[in-house]
Amino acid sequence: MSQKKSTFLNMALALIVITIVAGFSLGFVNDLTLEPKAKAKLAKKVNALKMVLPVFDNDLVSEMVRIKSEVVKDSIEIYPAYLNGKFVGAAVIGASEKGFSGLVKIMVGFKPDGNIQDIVVLEQKETPGLGTKMKEEKFLGQFRDKNPSSFDLKVTKDGGEVDALTGATISTRAFTEAAQSAYNEYVEIKESLTKANK
Repeated sequence: MSQKKSTFLNMALALIVITIVAGFSLGFVNDLTLEPKAKAKLAKKVNALKMVLPVFDNDLVSEMVRIKSEVVKDSIEIYPAYLNGKFVGAAVIGASEKGFSGLVKIMVGFKPDGNIQDIVVLEQKETPGLGTKMKEEKFLGQFRDKNPSSFDLKVTKDGGEVDALTGATISTRAFTEAAQSAYNEYVEIKESLTKANK
């Protein structure tokens, strides 16, 4: 009987030691990777900014403006772009939690007149082969040079002008909601952005 107790105690002690060592190891590795992860995330964002905006010469990251919104949990990021001190557009991050698999986060580039320059999908977890097609040119092309003040950013099924992704209407609705929210924020802050570098 004492043999069984001893074995059980040894196994429990060994398991506790292994758990502690594994916990510390994971924590250490996580700390080591925090900075590279942050750099990679920033690089991805900077690449997206270059894709959705016209040519600019200011430091977008340092001039980023955060606005608290009732529509999304996080504050909304707006990146004003200037060329030789003249406002040439802004990139706004829009998001919707109503995707088929949750969050859909996009970056929308706007020209000074409010027309959409381009859109890049930053985050999504939609169904592969269906909702993930929101990243494709065929879908994104229908938004370029459209002004949400006159182009209804709703799916055609809902009376709007956006052709939904086949088999992914919910994903499309989340995308258009994110784009509309980005436009709404752009309109709210546009005037202050155009005066900022004058």
